[in-house]
Amino acid sequence: MSDAARPPEAETDTPRTITLLLVDDHPVVRKGTRELLEGEADLHVIGEAGSGEEAVVKARALQPDVILMDVSMPGMNGIEATKAIKAERPGVGVLVLTSYDDDAYVFALLEAGAAGYLLKNASEDDLLGAVRAVAAGESALHPSVARKVLERFSTHTTPTPPEDDLSPRELEVLRVAATGRTNKEIARDLDISPRTVQVHLANIFSKLGVGSRTEAVLHGIKRGWIDPRTL
Repeated sequence: MSDAARPPEAETDTPRTITLLLVDDHPVVRKGTRELLEGEADLHVIGEAGSGEEAVVKARALQPDVILMDVSMPGMNGIEATKAIKAERPGVGVLVLTSYDDDAYVFALLEAGAAGYLLKNASEDDLLGAVRAVAAGESALHPSVARKVLERFSTHTTPTPPEDDLSPRELEVLRVAATGRTNKEIARDLDISPRTVQVHLANIFSKLGVGSRTEAVLHGIKRGWIDPRTL
C-alpha cells in the first residue's frame, strides 16, 4: 500500500514512537531542537540534514514519520526539498519550522505538500504539539499562517461540484477535519467510530492524491467545498 493510501494510525492509549528527521543548515538550531524533542518519550530523532539535498537523501534512507524542514538553506531550499521528498513519499509528514512567514514561502510550501507551518518563535509546547499532530495526519498551522490562508482563499474560490467520487460522508468528514478537530472529536461530532473516521480520511487522501490533512483541506478550500473561515 502506498503512503498516500495508507490509513492514519489507529488511536490507542499507548502512544507510538514518532521518528523524526531534522533539516536546518544551522547546527546549533538542530542541537537545541534535538534536545527538546528527545526529552519526550514518544519522539525519537533518527537523523539530521544541513541542506535540502541531504534531506532528500536521508528521508529516502531513514523513512522518518515527520520531517522538520527549514526554508532558507544553501543549494536546494526547503520548498524544493519538500517537493522532492513528497514526490517519493506522499504520506510523510513535513512540518516547516522557520523564521519566515512571507506569503510566497507559506503558499509555496503548502502547495509543495507541507502538513504544518510553524514559526521559530513558537513555544516548546506548540512545537511538540505540532509534531504529534502532523504525525497523526492532522494540520498544524501557526495562527498567522492560518490567517494568510483565510485571506488568500476567502474571496478567491469558485464552488465546483465534488469531484473524484468523494461521497457525501467523505465530504462531511473533510469539512469537520478542516476545523482542526482530532479523529476522536470528528467521530464524536458525526456519531461514528474513530476507526471509521480513519477509513474515510484514507479514502479522501487516496481519491484526491494527497498525503496529509492540510493538503486535503487546501484542495477543498480551493474548490469551494470548505469555508476557509473554519480554519
